[in-house]
Amino acid sequence: MRLLVVALVVLGLSGCGSASSVSNGGSTNSTGTALPKAHPQAIQPTAGQSAQVTPTDPIGDPHAHAVPLRQIKHELHLQLVAAPITNDTYVNPLQFVTVWERTDQGVDAQMPVGAPILAPGSVKILAIEPNWYAGQPLVYFELLDGPDAGRVQYVAEQITEIAPAGTILQRGQPIARYASRGTAIEYGWSTPNGITLARATTGYEEGQVTPAGRSIREWLNHLGANAGNG
Repeated sequence: MRLLVVALVVLGLSGCGSASSVSNGGSTNSTGTALPKAHPQAIQPTAGQSAQVTPTDPIGDPHAHAVPLRQIKHELHLQLVAAPITNDTYVNPLQFVTVWERTDQGVDAQMPVGAPILAPGSVKILAIEPNWYAGQPLVYFELLDGPDAGRVQYVAEQITEIAPAGTILQRGQPIARYASRGTAIEYGWSTPNGITLARATTGYEEGQVTPAGRSIREWLNHLGANAGNG
């Protein structure tokens, strides 16, 4: 058991991921083994610094054609609902982060293999873009309650076991899990048109720190993520 826990920690620190049910800040995987509790480490990355991609990193096909934007936009609008603002509160969706990385379109982070990315409140999965970056997916979801009800967020790259489009999740349920290989994850704000908020507002070049990225980092810190101010 101790060896398994140590192995999970090592995999998490090297940028891998995967988990299961959540209770009082803990989690177990499908075998019932307890995942290590994350001890987030915030770093201050340099603007323009990008993740290192090797041929073994992507979990999908890096040469696959991206889904046309018009198709993603159509899928998003099929699933969107009118979500009124409420007094409900959110939970930190990235409770198992081990390393916080740079701010760009969103916030980059590493987690243990299998660790869940949690629904911050009630959410609806809107669409999945299977080949968003280096053959890795992106999932869009709408917040259905709380002060940001109606806004769209995304999590992308090193994720697997993604909840299907149209699924409504309750606060604390897994949207996806950290995959065993890839380029870490990115979590951020999106628009209902299949474009990240960063690109839709200020534009984005690889590695650029954007106001949208800073905004989501502040949002996560407000929920106790301890993500630093990178």
